[in-house]
Amino acid sequence: MVAEPRFVHLSPDDHARVTAAVTAAEMHTDGEIVTIVSDNSSSYSDWALKWSLLPPLLLATCVSLCPRWFEARLHRLTGDWNPSFTPGEYLGLLVASMILLLLLMRWLMQWRVLRMALVPSITKARRVRRAAIRSFRIGAEARTVGRTGVLIYVSIAERRSEIVADQAIHQRVAPETWGDAMAHLVNHIRRGDAGEGMVQAVAQVGDILRAHFPRSSTDTNELPDRLIEL
Repeated sequence: MVAEPRFVHLSPDDHARVTAAVTAAEMHTDGEIVTIVSDNSSSYSDWALKWSLLPPLLLATCVSLCPRWFEARLHRLTGDWNPSFTPGEYLGLLVASMILLLLLMRWLMQWRVLRMALVPSITKARRVRRAAIRSFRIGAEARTVGRTGVLIYVSIAERRSEIVADQAIHQRVAPETWGDAMAHLVNHIRRGDAGEGMVQAVAQVGDILRAHFPRSSTDTNELPDRLIEL
């Protein structure tokens, strides 16, 4: 099977700019900013299966409610060579039609753009949030002395972002405080400029951290500044 194209298109210049933005932001705060850009947060294979099963099930429902409709379709396809069908032939053609619909839908659902379009927004939001928390626990949680790590997570396919903060920051900064940074970031993603969105989000997060956790004389760089692309 041919690999699907990636949604992420970040140039070396984008990586350099985001890294520079993180370094500049951390010069004024004890907070540590981690940036991650992911191509997607889920394959949504379960939703592909659900949509693939829907047409065959709808066909079976229609046939059970209106069998003459299906029989008329069969006669139109077969013409005069078979004026009547035995129950076994009728059932076999119905099963064959359902299998063909299933295979067609499975083939269509390999197109990721279509698959993403058919996944409910609430499902995308939950999975992006879950992936962000998982990445935070692996790469930032409790990895700083003062529990001052912040993850900026972007999922390109879903066009969503999440900001997850460690314990000390979470206790002082209300979750809605990150709203502007996330909104600007998502707007840039939708315009196809995730790199610039990350740069601006890092600057805004840095300003918030600077207000609550100004840099102390003992501060050290505890987490990598580079942009991580998954």
